[in-house]
Amino acid sequence: MSQEKWSIRLIRIASIFGLIGTVLGSHMAGAGSYAFRPIHAHILLVGWLSMFAWGAFYKMFKVRAKKLVTFHGWTAIIGSIGLTAGMWFQFIQPFGVNKTFSLIFYIVGGSILLISFALFIFVTFFIEKDGKR
Repeated sequence: MSQEKWSIRLIRIASIFGLIGTVLGSHMAGAGSYAFRPIHAHILLVGWLSMFAWGAFYKMFKVRAKKLVTFHGWTAIIGSIGLTAGMWFQFIQPFGVNKTFSLIFYIVGGSILLISFALFIFVTFFIEKDGKR
């Protein structure tokens, strides 16, 4: 998949996270309950802000290592969804989710997201010499 497609894919997913995060914040304000506060914060920070920033980076800079872009993109998506869903399972425990399952889901999601952030460091060293497309 081309870097251009990764850029728009990450930005589109960021916009979905942004909507979910703001709806969740609106719900908390309206309900007067802040039980979702850590989940809301992570949805907006890793889901909206980080995914958007990565998408913008891929639009602005040409990366020589195409497979690294793909690997980073998938770990970003899977990790962001995994971390935030795992937090929901762990802290809210919807549907009577097993506590061991929710903890493992949370840890695996967060670990994949951590890998994504580490991969992005490497991505920044593989941009074209002039840094532009």
